[in-house]
Amino acid sequence: MAKKKNEFWEWIKALVIAVLLAAVIRYFLFAPIVVDGLSMMPTLHDQDRMIVSKFSYKIGEPERFDIIVFHAPEEKDYIKRVIGLPGDTIEYKDDTLYVNGKAYEEPYLDEYKKQVIDGPLTEPFTLEEKIGQTTVPEGELFVMGDNRRFSKDSRHIGTIPMEKVLGKTSVIYWPLEDVRFIK
Repeated sequence: MAKKKNEFWEWIKALVIAVLLAAVIRYFLFAPIVVDGLSMMPTLHDQDRMIVSKFSYKIGEPERFDIIVFHAPEEKDYIKRVIGLPGDTIEYKDDTLYVNGKAYEEPYLDEYKKQVIDGPLTEPFTLEEKIGQTTVPEGELFVMGDNRRFSKDSRHIGTIPMEKVLGKTSVIYWPLEDVRFIK
């Protein structure tokens, strides 16, 4: 009888440890997210399931063109691409991104740029026109969706404070035919 009781408590302890470990991993390290909408097409599709690495920004600063998840002002989590880092000037003209006066290629937009026949994919703008400042403020990021015509991003909601960033994402795990690392 004592052996069965002891075995029962061992199973209970193992289950409690497993649940606690899963909670710690999900809260501090990794979390699943579902892409909701078309703002990151063609890179990400509606209902793609991804893993968010929560510790990636605890270690280092974000890099330009990282795909991040953050708490948006509407009490929702958004997934967008980092375009501007603190201190950067941002400008779009002739469908080309200029950061600090230097033109950058955005190969993830090539597919959509080929399809557009009625004007540029990204309307021309300067950072000052969008946020009222010439540079991205310290501790904040300027983000945009890849589906530029249909994305609610920093052009509409302003820059994103770093403390609102949940983490970086680069792995699609569902649907199975779309499993891949993204850039």
